[in-house]
Amino acid sequence: MKLKLIYPQWPKLPNQPRFNLPPMGPVSFAAALPADVDVDFCDENVEALDLQSPADLYAISCMLTCQTPRAYAIADELRAAGKTVIMGGIAIMLHHEEAAGHADSIFLGEAEGRMDAVFRDFADGKLKPVYNFLGQFPDTALIGPARRDILKRELYNYRGVQMVDLVHASRGCRFNCFPCCTPFLGGRQFRPRPIDKVVAEMAAIPNNRLFIVDNSLAQDDQWEKDLFRAMAPLGKKWVSHPIKDDPEILKLAQAAGAWYVYQAIFDTSDFIRARIQRYKDHGIGVEGTIILGTDDQSLDDIKRLVDFLLEIDLDLAEFTVLTPFPHSAICTQLTEQGRILHRDWGRYTAGEVVFKPARMSVDELQWAYQYAWDSFYSEESKEFKMAKLYLDVLKKEQAPLTESLRPSNVKWGHQA
Repeated sequence: MKLKLIYPQWPKLPNQPRFNLPPMGPVSFAAALPADVDVDFCDENVEALDLQSPADLYAISCMLTCQTPRAYAIADELRAAGKTVIMGGIAIMLHHEEAAGHADSIFLGEAEGRMDAVFRDFADGKLKPVYNFLGQFPDTALIGPARRDILKRELYNYRGVQMVDLVHASRGCRFNCFPCCTPFLGGRQFRPRPIDKVVAEMAAIPNNRLFIVDNSLAQDDQWEKDLFRAMAPLGKKWVSHPIKDDPEILKLAQAAGAWYVYQAIFDTSDFIRARIQRYKDHGIGVEGTIILGTDDQSLDDIKRLVDFLLEIDLDLAEFTVLTPFPHSAICTQLTEQGRILHRDWGRYTAGEVVFKPARMSVDELQWAYQYAWDSFYSEESKEFKMAKLYLDVLKKEQAPLTESLRPSNVKWGHQA
């Protein structure tokens, strides 16, 4: 059976360097497909979409809210031509009511262990309008390895440098951050994959640089330690969301190849200052992720925050405007308060104000967003700071581990 798998184009933030990472959703979905399905994948962000190539079934994988208008347009065009379309992915789960009007079938939830039945239904002419597995999570032992063979790898580079490959070691998140949709999508329970399977998948990836895309690695101390112990012999360099602020765990992360982390910065406290410094003390770079427009922020608060970010010597900073994505706590709150301006999903990029701020006007918050980017990168451009991070990882790749950080000499403690 021939499947055309499509990842629609989405609008990039104007302030970010222009590059594309290989997407995680489509390669994870492809890994869950029956063995007899032949996948023809197109990432519209890096290549032109050809809808004339023949296929038995067309699948659209959609991760971002701002992707949905393009996803719907592709689906509508295919169905008008008599093609059968199934849609899935994070954004389809968040927008499933309206997505159902653009597809023959929508799949909600995680795909592992479930696609054989879907494709049997299709082959029998009994494809269901909705396959709803939201809140019903498969055994994580069924996950992966992702089907990276469907990617055209040469298209994922930035100025000739191969970008990181994405991999995940767990799903779900026990935290309940107010802007996040993960409680709705992946649940509040931390669901780790078997560490041996994670490490085997990492070892098989030809790229030496990885992005571990888990919501947070800092969810279970013993699991995090065991993961880093197992990763250390691979010699990979990697990026992740937060690591537990613990001396032993940070040392293990350093030995395992931690390159830099994405760390949320929400105030100008000494706690944040010290946290960033502890990463750096362990040779781990930091890209601050900063949400602007929370109810406790004024225009002056944002200016002070930007000054603070320059003081603590972040390697990179990514500024986004608070955005009320469906099924997040902040969306519920702002909806109840009548503060959402519109639901033009193509403008829900996290670079445009789509709600009424509490302590400033819409125009002031939009101005502050651009001010933050311009001020932080006034001395060194985004591209220059990014290049410095890449030079740093090249040095780490070329230099052998120091004797004190060799895995055999690190005191691991309890081994599960």
